[in-house]
Amino acid sequence: MIGHRLKKWHVQIVKQSGHIEMRNLLARLRRTDPRHFQIFALAALLSYGIGLLQLDVDPIQAIAILLTSLLVQYFGNRLTSDRPYDARSALISSGSLILLLRTSSLETAIAAALLAVGSKFVIRFRGRHIVNPTNFGIVVVLLLFNDAWVSPGLWGSVALTGAALMFIGFLVVQRAERSDITFVFLFSYAAILFGRALWYGDPMSIPLHQLQSGTLLIFAFFMISDPRTTPDARPARILYAVALALAAAWGRFALYEPTAVLYALILLSPVVPVLNIFFPGKRYEWPSRSDGTELKQSPPIVSATTAA
Repeated sequence: MIGHRLKKWHVQIVKQSGHIEMRNLLARLRRTDPRHFQIFALAALLSYGIGLLQLDVDPIQAIAILLTSLLVQYFGNRLTSDRPYDARSALISSGSLILLLRTSSLETAIAAALLAVGSKFVIRFRGRHIVNPTNFGIVVVLLLFNDAWVSPGLWGSVALTGAALMFIGFLVVQRAERSDITFVFLFSYAAILFGRALWYGDPMSIPLHQLQSGTLLIFAFFMISDPRTTPDARPARILYAVALALAAAWGRFALYEPTAVLYALILLSPVVPVLNIFFPGKRYEWPSRSDGTELKQSPPIVSATTAA
């Protein structure tokens, strides 16, 4: 009888210890800086693209983009603020540039990185940058240089690729607390594509094919979800996402611009400070600590009633 009761107590203690460890793990994940998830996701996508899709990534250009981004971030921190050097944002910008931008010139690649990270320290309003760094760098080099391009079909339109991008992207936007703007944009853009197909009598396979664009999904999950360059309040983010979808569709079908989503974002970026005035909300700040603090593990309490 005593041995049976001791065995039940032991099982109860093990179960409660497991629950505490799980709570500690979840609490640590909640406190983790979302940029860690973004860096991991971009690294995974880059590995997937090079290893399985055989993306043409010039290693010299990739290293130049990475080093330029880190150097600009370092000097930008030293010259404009007292904050310690933080390479995470530069890693995200450089990873996004390596994924999306294609150029035959090393100088153009370096210029894109310089413009992207440098824009954070130059184009500011009320203490925050107002353009997405990667978006700004890509759009400017597309306008200034003839040897730069972004291929909308770069990642193909395979359903498996789209599913993988959406899964990884979902983790990122959830951690950055900006899933609303991503999904409203995708829903609005999809509604426009399917509505257009119905209007012209096109088969539904056409809008499905357009939505499977890897570049579109990277844009939706990794660019417009940037919490520092999106509106603070949720109603404003919803309006902003719908406006982005409308502008992107207009540029794609009225101006026949395959990378219209990128131009739509850069053109609508100045609207964000205006929306923040009319729809005030809590400004997003990156977590000051990324390691988190474990929940205090108290000894398990085993009641006689439970153990019996």
